[in-house]
Amino acid sequence: MTAEVLKYTREQVEALELAPGTEHERLEGWVPALAGDQDLCQALEKAFDYRGDVTLTLKSGERIEAFIFNRHTGATLTESFVQYFTPTAPEKRKVGYAEIARLEFSGKDRAAGKHWEDWVKAYNEKKAAGEKNIALHPTSWSKNEVSFRLTL
Repeated sequence: MTAEVLKYTREQVEALELAPGTEHERLEGWVPALAGDQDLCQALEKAFDYRGDVTLTLKSGERIEAFIFNRHTGATLTESFVQYFTPTAPEKRKVGYAEIARLEFSGKDRAAGKHWEDWVKAYNEKKAAGEKNIALHPTSWSKNEVSFRLTL
């Protein structure tokens, strides 16, 4: 590190922070009340940011377990849609907002409790203990999830 960086304490640097860090909502298991169009749009926006699967119940009664990876918000619900993957189909699919009757945050939030600071702490502890070849490796990989583990 440069001498300029080292002359400040951590507390001084944190006191200069102007924007707070992002605090993620705990959405796992949540079933939002969809009383109106605005409620549906807000819930689907959260589903887009969610790092797990959701279950969509369509007005036809069909239930879809999906990972939402994209959305298009048009002027009306009819012009709006989400794109998703399902565990059973390899291709991308989409469904219109106007077709959705219910939304459940049914899947595990894959990023909950996994913070960069936690990984760095574990890495530093292993390094201090003299371990070599420490790295971050994927433990599983699919279109719906990626998780990592700290290995030797």
